[in-house]
Amino acid sequence: MRFDSQGQPLFDSDGLLIVETALAHAASSTTKATSSRPGLIVAAGSYSALHRQYAEVPTTHWPRHIIAPGFIDLHVHYPQTDIIGAPADGLLPWLEQYTFPAETHFSSDSHAQEVAVFFLQELLRNGVTTALVFASSHPESVNALFTQAQQQHLRLITGKVLQDRNSPEGVRDDTEQSLLDTEQLIHRWHQHERLGYAITPRFAPTSSHQQLYGAGELALQYPDTWIQSHVAENLDELRWVKTLYPQARSYLDVYRQAGLLRPRAIYAHCIHLDDADRRLMHDTHTAAAVSPTSNLFLGSGFFDFAAAKHTGMPWALASDVGAGTSFCPLQTMLAAYYVGREGQTKEGLSLAPSTLWWHHTGAGAAALGLHNHIGNLQPGLEADFVVLDPHASPLLSRRSQQANTLQEQLFALIVLGDQRAIAHTHIAPRIALSNAL
Repeated sequence: MRFDSQGQPLFDSDGLLIVETALAHAASSTTKATSSRPGLIVAAGSYSALHRQYAEVPTTHWPRHIIAPGFIDLHVHYPQTDIIGAPADGLLPWLEQYTFPAETHFSSDSHAQEVAVFFLQELLRNGVTTALVFASSHPESVNALFTQAQQQHLRLITGKVLQDRNSPEGVRDDTEQSLLDTEQLIHRWHQHERLGYAITPRFAPTSSHQQLYGAGELALQYPDTWIQSHVAENLDELRWVKTLYPQARSYLDVYRQAGLLRPRAIYAHCIHLDDADRRLMHDTHTAAAVSPTSNLFLGSGFFDFAAAKHTGMPWALASDVGAGTSFCPLQTMLAAYYVGREGQTKEGLSLAPSTLWWHHTGAGAAALGLHNHIGNLQPGLEADFVVLDPHASPLLSRRSQQANTLQEQLFALIVLGDQRAIAHTHIAPRIALSNAL
């Protein structure tokens, strides 16, 4: 399964995906391969249309499976891996009781390395091939995650959290040093192989004016970096921001004033926005990382998909682990469907299964400015893909056998699937993890 330029699904029941490998490259004179280096997709389509042209290329067969683009997680916290499922009374108590205490441990390189290994394996087990990740406020946490991601040849973007106020000892950083650390980390890791750096204010309440505007200056100085933060997740948070930044028109406007809205800027949640905010995100090419399992878990509210469509606000899906309750994109898509259907506080709608899938793959790549590299299975893109097993459990298999359309099959995977349905995760140019077969 792949997508056209409008995000509509294309599916071949006898699909064939040709990936440039060392062997395929050697045979390119006879197969007319178009890619220039291993790890790129050469061709995708039906077996009947392509197999003669690539008859000499070794083929791996996955009968009764679906090959699809690797998932993109647009917002996830690796230092919160060990607090997933921790109960709390809402966002701010959850931060105080669980998040900040857990993140203090990431000043230890050995701890950060151990969690990074597990975290990346969990992403791969769930078919996530690219992620935009929060580290902690400690440079050690960033170095550990980048080191492990580089070994796995993953596309991964992360950054040191900036939080110089309203934070406890152990995670609170120094304003000047935090910006120096950020710049040093940019020089060390940004655009190194498949890695990228994200300038990362935790959220406006935990950054001073000096730190927030300093982050904006770095974003201007390094325009090909990413920006990530949170906005408008919780009503208590909105009221707090209003007391800290009374001159701003809205919570989102705080980031605009600091120079932190631009292409490659991603803001988690974006629940309690008005249409002026949503149009601002559209106009600045800033995207929302919609995190439905987290929002349901913390009772933060419901993302307004209809309003996002009406205003043209870019969005894609994210797990937001650890407030998010699963690394599995299938579970995230199911929660997004539930949130879309909610019609008491906003306009309810039904998101098509393929729309949900697109917003966890291609739309995420577009939000990151990486749509010419990842997020789809088209010639010239990097061969990050998953192999899905519609028969991974008895109930899923039974329902899949009754599916008459692609939309029905995708929805069966979303509703009934879990980690078992991810049979293989393939990272260009090698298979990173196999759950089955």
